[in-house]
Amino acid sequence: MIEALQYTFVQNALIAAIVVSVISGIIGSLILVNKMTFLTGGIAHSSYGGIGLAIYLGLPIFFGASVFALFSAFIIATIAYKQKHRIDIFIGIIWAVGMAVGIVFVDLTPGYNVDLMSYLFGSILAVSKSDLVYMITLLIAVLFFVHKYYYQILATSYDSEYASLKGINARLFFTVILLLSALAVVVAIKVVGLILVIALMTIPTYIAEQISSSLYGMMFKSAFISTIFTIIGLIFSYNFDISSGATIILTSAFGLFIYLIYEKIIKR
Repeated sequence: MIEALQYTFVQNALIAAIVVSVISGIIGSLILVNKMTFLTGGIAHSSYGGIGLAIYLGLPIFFGASVFALFSAFIIATIAYKQKHRIDIFIGIIWAVGMAVGIVFVDLTPGYNVDLMSYLFGSILAVSKSDLVYMITLLIAVLFFVHKYYYQILATSYDSEYASLKGINARLFFTVILLLSALAVVVAIKVVGLILVIALMTIPTYIAEQISSSLYGMMFKSAFISTIFTIIGLIFSYNFDISSGATIILTSAFGLFIYLIYEKIIKR
């Protein structure tokens, strides 16, 4: 793997892996404590509509996916407050419609033979300089938001009613968290694909939650664990010439398995 670092595309892949892992660790923690895993899954799959539309119009893939993901996140955030008992129905609709729209636009694109696997299961070696700029910009935005509004995020995530009584606009922070989650999903698609993106955001976060006593510690540890899993997955992917997205998730799953065994032994 060391000799491969002389190639620019491998360097880009490694930087992207680290940046996306940190984003996934932080946002994954917020997703977990806000119990939004299913919501984020709907956003991830709906973003495929933006991918298809971007291909059809000749726009940057990240731009199309981001617009669709943000639109879906805003709709879900609005419905989640007004009709919580029906949210699963609307997420299912957004999930299916987004995927269908993407497939239709890809089919309508003349002379374009898209490799669906690269979007469904990731294509980290295809990360470009502009993709890295997008990812790093999002990382800076996430770090700023968490640092600036940590206590508001903490209150909103664990007890939105208490946060509202304290004068915090819980609905606004919930919406912003969901919008940032949507953008995090879009950048993670490049690494592991939209099919596997939720696993990247939940497996390291679950482990971090078990060994953390605060949300801040959970985000830091989740980002670190996610980075380790991603780099190990990339090494295995390179050495055995297999899909990087699937390898990263399998590495994460194996890490979770080892942790669960360790936890069981410790408890005994």
